[in-house]
Amino acid sequence: MSWSIEYFNDRVETALLKLPKGLLARYLRLTDLMLEFGSDLGMPHTKALGNGLFELRLMGREGIARVFYCVIIEKRIVMLHVFTKKSQKTPKQVLALVKKRLKEVKK
Repeated sequence: MSWSIEYFNDRVETALLKLPKGLLARYLRLTDLMLEFGSDLGMPHTKALGNGLFELRLMGREGIARVFYCVIIEKRIVMLHVFTKKSQKTPKQVLALVKKRLKEVKK
């Protein structure tokens, strides 16, 4: 069975497709690799955050973006949230939203 990628909702998918061209290209390249090799590409591409939560790390000329995702049974990768980084730390409200969505997906 091969890997598949799903989105938490349509807004997540739309936000990803609206990323700047360079970041979108990076996202598409890394997700192609995830479909072939699995969800954990290792640093600097992916990072495990604990409790089944991961981040896809996108860097390009336009800036830096993060895509939070989880993996559920049957090799399904679920993209939970995307945001463009403007500071070193991830905002607390973003982490709270991602953890809430993670709980919903795992139910």
